[in-house]
Amino acid sequence: MLIEIKDLKKSYSLGDSEIPVIHGISLHIEKNEYVAIMGPSGSGKSTLMNILGCLDTASSGHYYLNNVDVSTLDDDALSLTRNREIGFIFQNFNLLPRLNAIQNVELPLIYSGTPGNEGRERALKALEKVGLSDRLYHKPTELSGGQRQRVAIARALVTNPGILLADEPTGALDSKTGVEIMRLVDELHKEGNTIILITHEQEIADYAYRNIYLKDGMIHSDRPNHQRKNLG
Repeated sequence: MLIEIKDLKKSYSLGDSEIPVIHGISLHIEKNEYVAIMGPSGSGKSTLMNILGCLDTASSGHYYLNNVDVSTLDDDALSLTRNREIGFIFQNFNLLPRLNAIQNVELPLIYSGTPGNEGRERALKALEKVGLSDRLYHKPTELSGGQRQRVAIARALVTNPGILLADEPTGALDSKTGVEIMRLVDELHKEGNTIILITHEQEIADYAYRNIYLKDGMIHSDRPNHQRKNLG
């Protein structure tokens, strides 16, 4: 099993008060699944995403990633796990404006200490994979929204993670470009990546094979998506 969460709870301190956000979630995700986690604002999906992505830790409960209890790791170990295991795709791309496409894609490899020549080669391959071999030296302001998201996906792929965690990946794109990005995500799933899609839109969740719906910090439903959209 790739991911197993047991009775996960998360609260935030506000003055002398504790504000509960996640109320005892348990779930598992197998390798090469394609899962959408959805719910309205305030449902806890962003908090759960941050925990799954090792960007935050739970207040109680356990999170096992590849049989390692992530809940017990210190900040350095969490950072290492995040860099090795998880590729992030964000709604607003999170590209550095002063760097060109290949430099943005290289960043995770620089942080992990990958030698420069190897990092450049891996970044080239990642950009080729997302169809941007002709935009290597363009800065984000010189790229369309769809191209920026492709650079972000290449950056997510460059460390060869087992999990791609996509947070509203089409939220900043027009509908046609959004379909193109979801087609690319679908291809990455077919190549063996585990996809966890965070969204508040049913239309986007319909691309996944499994839909988990959160409400008030708990799992309201968890079901296979028998009406999955076919991207052709």
